[in-house]
Amino acid sequence: MFKILLLIAIGFVVLAVIRTYQRSLNKPSASARDQTVEDMVKCAHCGVNLPRSEAIYSGGVFFCTPEHKQLGKK
Repeated sequence: MFKILLLIAIGFVVLAVIRTYQRSLNKPSASARDQTVEDMVKCAHCGVNLPRSEAIYSGGVFFCTPEHKQLGKK
């Protein structure tokens, strides 16, 4: 009976090690996470924060939509 319990315990340990290893393979590296970070800017009209790549830059300020660009800074 003790041998069976020991084998089951060893099986759980091996399974836990395998799962931990598989999870570590799926995680992006720290440098990959740092590269995906993008600066956020605030719309000069409504104040919404959005990524710099999606913002419209005009007259030294950022806007979230062409309509807000036409309305101008508040």
